[in-house]
Amino acid sequence: MADNTAISTVYNHFLTTYAPSGTNSKYDTHKKSELRGLYNSIVKMNKDAPLFLLDTSPATQEFAVGLKENARALKNVISSLSMNDSDGMLDQKSVSSSDENIVQASFIGGSDMDPDSIPNLEISVEQLASAQENRGKFLEPDTMDLALGTYSFDIHSRDMDYEFQFNIGENDTNKLVEEKLARLITRSNIGVSASVLTDDSGKVALSIVSDDTGVRGKDDMNFIVSDNNTHKTAGTVEYFGIGDVTEYPKNSLFTLNGEERSTFSNHFSIERMYDINLKGISEEGTSVSIGLKTDVESVTENISSLVDGYNSFINNINSYSESQPYSRKLIGEMNKTSQLYSSDLEAIGLNFGEDGTISIDKALLTQTAREEDAMARFGSIRKFAEGVLGRANKVALDPMEYTQKTVVAYKNPGHSYAAPYVTSNYSGMMFSSYC
Repeated sequence: MADNTAISTVYNHFLTTYAPSGTNSKYDTHKKSELRGLYNSIVKMNKDAPLFLLDTSPATQEFAVGLKENARALKNVISSLSMNDSDGMLDQKSVSSSDENIVQASFIGGSDMDPDSIPNLEISVEQLASAQENRGKFLEPDTMDLALGTYSFDIHSRDMDYEFQFNIGENDTNKLVEEKLARLITRSNIGVSASVLTDDSGKVALSIVSDDTGVRGKDDMNFIVSDNNTHKTAGTVEYFGIGDVTEYPKNSLFTLNGEERSTFSNHFSIERMYDINLKGISEEGTSVSIGLKTDVESVTENISSLVDGYNSFINNINSYSESQPYSRKLIGEMNKTSQLYSSDLEAIGLNFGEDGTISIDKALLTQTAREEDAMARFGSIRKFAEGVLGRANKVALDPMEYTQKTVVAYKNPGHSYAAPYVTSNYSGMMFSSYC
């Protein structure tokens, strides 16, 4: 059985190197039935796919990983509009924030909730939740004053003690050792991350930061670094200066409708209705108003979100049209999907450009949303989104379909066998190049 840690390391390497920046969402988690369906799709795909040789150049790797992640992002956009319900996208409620630089909010309650029962919020932010940091001494990067040998120190984090051992060799320097320790600590996944900082004079320091914000440990500390009772040679904690807390963790402080509140994190939910993300500090005497938008505003915003996600996906594919000629195949497939609904979409304010992207006539879209038969006229948007979702699922399942490759042999029709342990040439490419 493959080591899950190794698989995670491989994928994270490619994500941080090649994939577009982004964040995970709740739509990246799946039920067992969904994973079972995905597995069955992979088995069927491998059973019918021909044998071919891939172009595994760095450019192709970047394209494949980026394409898969862009498809995932597009799927998440459509999922956030509740496409599992035939009318869910249009009924999805949108939230307005009077100052998104201070408080960002979204609605997480059910679409069947009575809007009159959903309260408006007034939030004033006094303090953001922050993490603990132990920032070490700034040392000369090319020297090392510790003797050769094996050293160790302990980190107490999340009610557990972890010992880190490392060697200092003849050619080691402060910078090399700190970089080694930063990788060792971060990859251990114990609730803290480490990095090497450089000041204006070129000196380096090891910084250790808790993954969690807020005061979660005892004595106002989320972790403790010490080598008082370690098994190997002590002295590195004092030498690098990583034992002292330079930034203590803090809880968020804010008032909600005049009532003082505090949370570990800046991201939390309120009454299972609002998803709140604190972003900044309020000016004294001011507050941010949170509430539902009108039905017209919600509908137009949901459609705008769908268009933005679609355009981002198309633009990313177009950026590879010269270096990856097979990407034009995907553009052609997306154009076929859009052509099925182009006339209906143009009638409500969505126009397709020559590059495949969509522009919005906001005046016409808003006018349509105000009409009595708006839901019926917006039916074409739901069908279009379902078609786009199908394409995105196909791309996410096997992005190598759109890369340059040479077919070696076709499988014997009706006599081929499933290959359940070969998930796709995409994952094989990653392991072959990383190992």
